[in-house]
Amino acid sequence: MYSAKAGLDPTGEDMRQKTALISGAGIAGPAAAYWLNAAGWRTTIVERAPALRSGGYVIDFWGLGFDLAERMGLRESIENVGYHMKEVRIVGDRGERLAGFGVSVFDALTGGRFITLPRSELSRLVLEGATPPTNVRFGDEVVALAQDADGADVTFASGAAGRYDLVVGAGGLHSGVRRLAFGPDEQFEKPLGYAVAAFEADGYEPRDPDVYMMYGRPGRMIGRFTLHADRCLFLFIFAFAGELPDTLDAQKSLLSSIYGKDGWEAPQILQRLAASEALYLDRVSQIIAPAWSKGRVVLLGDAAFCVSLLAGQGSALAMVAAHVLAGELARSGDRIDEALASYERVLRAYVSTKQAGAVRFAGAFAPRTSFGVWFRNLVMNALAIPGVARFAVGREITDRLELPDYPLAPPLAEASR
Repeated sequence: MYSAKAGLDPTGEDMRQKTALISGAGIAGPAAAYWLNAAGWRTTIVERAPALRSGGYVIDFWGLGFDLAERMGLRESIENVGYHMKEVRIVGDRGERLAGFGVSVFDALTGGRFITLPRSELSRLVLEGATPPTNVRFGDEVVALAQDADGADVTFASGAAGRYDLVVGAGGLHSGVRRLAFGPDEQFEKPLGYAVAAFEADGYEPRDPDVYMMYGRPGRMIGRFTLHADRCLFLFIFAFAGELPDTLDAQKSLLSSIYGKDGWEAPQILQRLAASEALYLDRVSQIIAPAWSKGRVVLLGDAAFCVSLLAGQGSALAMVAAHVLAGELARSGDRIDEALASYERVLRAYVSTKQAGAVRFAGAFAPRTSFGVWFRNLVMNALAIPGVARFAVGREITDRLELPDYPLAPPLAEASR
């Protein structure tokens, strides 16, 4: 590990502490900061938003990502903010149960290490684990990059500038660092033909704790999930091609035009949407990047290999990738080019398998035809049969990657406990 003191060791090796700028304060960025701190680096996170984002959508969290969160000391906090779902239930126009299954099989497949939680809460917990010593700059972003063999010079929107040994692009599906260093989004984005929207509301009735409610028509779906503190999350998934509107009023109008004639609770959900001041809306896409690094710039998480929001594994993959990136840098003695190549080599096949599975799964939320809806419901009911769910989803749930034993020291936050 590098010493914080500047200078050369007797062999002529640079002994100063390496520096990393991480663009994005979602999950990949803070996780990278945490593990790079453990590898002896000095880290800075820059985030375009003025504060850590809240709201959004919930994620299912399990596997290697869960294991790493536990190693970071986050297990108890995750349990406090998370949910142990009992059922996925599909309902009809009058709220009658059409299909569904209990999710105890997921607990069985993961040894009880499966939880649902708001993505924003996981982001907050990981960021708290990384700070201090990580410095976080909200309300700013990278607008220019210039590289040489020893590092990267960065210019920020605020007018500030800095030089870093490594720049980590962890800004999600629409990463600005990826655009600057690798090229425009359309070179890498693979739309899956759907869009997703989410918002939260207070005091919504009815409430069905620990049950994920779904109502659908061909090509569209509404989901409802009960949150803590008398809040409720609503998720819309719908077939869509083209450009999404970029103003809140236009986005609300789009959803009202798509769902305005639907049954179940659609009218009262749209009424709550009309009063909402925050809405998440984006395309459902994957990122297929031929390379994850270029010189002293490396991509991480959704910026490198978004599997799509519907896959439910993006956050866990981001946690895994952050650990591998920092671990390879530590193991290589911080020979950065060698470490970045190893980072991609360790993860590329694993990520490709996850992306392929996500493509197969994407249409299950909102099948485009009446037959597709009927068949989806048939499959959902079959998952309630003992043994069927284990056979059908076991391959997708089980992680088949063994993480190397990296020389990562306990971060300062853990060492001081």
